[in-house]
Amino acid sequence: MIKLIIDNIPVEVPEGTTVLEAAQSVDIPIPHFCWHPALGKAGACRVCAVKMLDGPVKGVQMSCMLPAQDGMVVSTTDDEAMAMRKSVIEWLMINHPHDCPVCDEGGECQLQDFTIAGGHGIRRYDGKKRTYNNQYLGEFIEHEMNRCIQCYRCSRFYQEYAGGADFGAMGRAAIVYFGRQDDGPLQSPFSGNLVDICPTGVFTDKTARFRARYWDYDMAPSVCPHCSLGCNTVPMARYRELLKTTARRNDHVNGWFICDKGRFSNAGVNTPERPRQALVDGKPVSLDEALDALATLLGEFLELHGPDSLAIVGSTRMDLAGNIMAARLREMLGAGTLCLFNDTDRAELTGKAVSLLTTENSASQEDVRSADLVVLVGCDLLDEAPMMALAVRQAWRSGARVYAIAPHPALLPEGEGTQPPLSPGERVAEGRVRGPLPFKFEYIASLADVPLAETKRPVIICGTSRQGLEALKNIQSAFALPFTKGGSGGISSSIETANPPQSPFDKGGLQPEPKLAFILDGPNAFGCAELARQHHGVALSAALADGRIKGIISFEADLHHELPQGIAVLAAADWRPTGLVARAGVVLPTTAWVEQEGIYINNEGRAQRFKKVMNPGLPIKGLTPELHPPRVHGIDAPGGDVAPSARLIALLMQRLGEAVVDEPLSGPWKALKDLDATGAGVIINQREQA
Repeated sequence: MIKLIIDNIPVEVPEGTTVLEAAQSVDIPIPHFCWHPALGKAGACRVCAVKMLDGPVKGVQMSCMLPAQDGMVVSTTDDEAMAMRKSVIEWLMINHPHDCPVCDEGGECQLQDFTIAGGHGIRRYDGKKRTYNNQYLGEFIEHEMNRCIQCYRCSRFYQEYAGGADFGAMGRAAIVYFGRQDDGPLQSPFSGNLVDICPTGVFTDKTARFRARYWDYDMAPSVCPHCSLGCNTVPMARYRELLKTTARRNDHVNGWFICDKGRFSNAGVNTPERPRQALVDGKPVSLDEALDALATLLGEFLELHGPDSLAIVGSTRMDLAGNIMAARLREMLGAGTLCLFNDTDRAELTGKAVSLLTTENSASQEDVRSADLVVLVGCDLLDEAPMMALAVRQAWRSGARVYAIAPHPALLPEGEGTQPPLSPGERVAEGRVRGPLPFKFEYIASLADVPLAETKRPVIICGTSRQGLEALKNIQSAFALPFTKGGSGGISSSIETANPPQSPFDKGGLQPEPKLAFILDGPNAFGCAELARQHHGVALSAALADGRIKGIISFEADLHHELPQGIAVLAAADWRPTGLVARAGVVLPTTAWVEQEGIYINNEGRAQRFKKVMNPGLPIKGLTPELHPPRVHGIDAPGGDVAPSARLIALLMQRLGEAVVDEPLSGPWKALKDLDATGAGVIINQREQA
């Protein structure tokens, strides 16, 4: 450990830590623009000056570039250092426009903060400002090049960290330009991070432009629901409209960034087509009336068709509490079949995949970023889990070898099934991301060809497909990792299990045990697999195949196939306008994830809580005369008579005779009741170490 003194405070840091990082470790702020924890140092902005009073280095130095050394005595408040910082700010402000009142970065702008903190308030320069022409960068990112302070964060992230090739620095000296050769949408699936990483307002979120200031937003810590990785986000809303989503740091999961799919997929929450009114046989009713009607209908249906005729369908995109309550509804009724997955293959794959995960071998995104060997098996990362591709890139940049086995068609060489890259708008509109992977890899025939003996931190990443299921069998054969007992419906090591199954790699073998990462189907697929194991759930397609199911109750379920015409959809609870909602006799509108509190369990088994961001109801913007609700006074906002699925199920159970409905997070899930939304999350088979 290195020992030094900063502003009369003794500091002890690991070797390799910069003076700037050492100061931050004891909450001593040093202004900076070009330095970023994920990107490292560049020495471009020169605003992090400090005075070295004693030690191996003397005088004014740039703290982001200077490694901490024993015996250093550092002052961040020395007059010479402060004068240097003030001069740099003044230089930067010479050409910066006075457009803070109309800049969307206002209120969260580092340049604004450091300019005020440095004492610069009067502009002495009266010459002509340097100006640029802006570029069209697509439908999601606004470009305002005149605000640039040449910190190089954008190009360093886009080219080095994310592997993009269509954006970078051009020009020289005082006329450096950051943009594309020609106008056009940015092609990187991580381009939206330019909005977060820019310390000024060069790149802002076009979808929320001129809509609100930072202090106007309703915001809360949340979790991205668009794939199984569980990346941490901060959704921002105003007037019951989700305006934008930003990344939230979690070093174990997504680090500092998120993908464009998670950032720009807000339209579904705000769409006028979203179910907001309870319906019974197509007629608008209150939510309470709809629940009363459903309780009556359900009793009549079971009496007519028998207890085996009902399917209670949950969803891998519904939060943990909702799926727990769906299982309890089935137990309370003593009838019906619990279905948490749509098709048998996905249920089998997810159950077996999760059954392989233990405390020791489950790989987080941070494990992938620090791996020295990565194997891709049957997955298209840019489509199924883009941030995992970004994690693999960081491992590759650090020297890790990357192999692909039984490649997904999207990974085939040019001319053998590759798809042309899509623009960010096309990617978000189609709900997928395509294009070349941001790292180099090589194909090998089988897992037996992986040079595990030459590595220390190998990771295997497997997709969710029939191809992936076959790969699981190969993993089992190649590495002797036994599938655990308990069928294909869930995992073996539940939240109550402290002793995971022993691996042959623990017996002193020469090869390191590979960590495993599975790309699952939905933000709560892991939780659904565990609930399916606990409550003997089956896939809906399997339940329908035996011919006994006559009707279903659906909670936020997406079906990948059409239901047989003879199946009655008794009720559908959802916030999306799905086909099940269109067919349902009773429609129960639910809250979206940003309108409620809940828990998702990501692909590695990490339970993470997300908080309520905004109240439900029709957004104020866009209420045309046809869409405007009746002008009547009420407590709830128009379209606000909705509830989380877990709450709807609890109310239904009360109407069916359940006097007291237990808290969903009880029994084996009790440990998650007080889960902190701002923490790193809890690995559910490692509760004792949380």
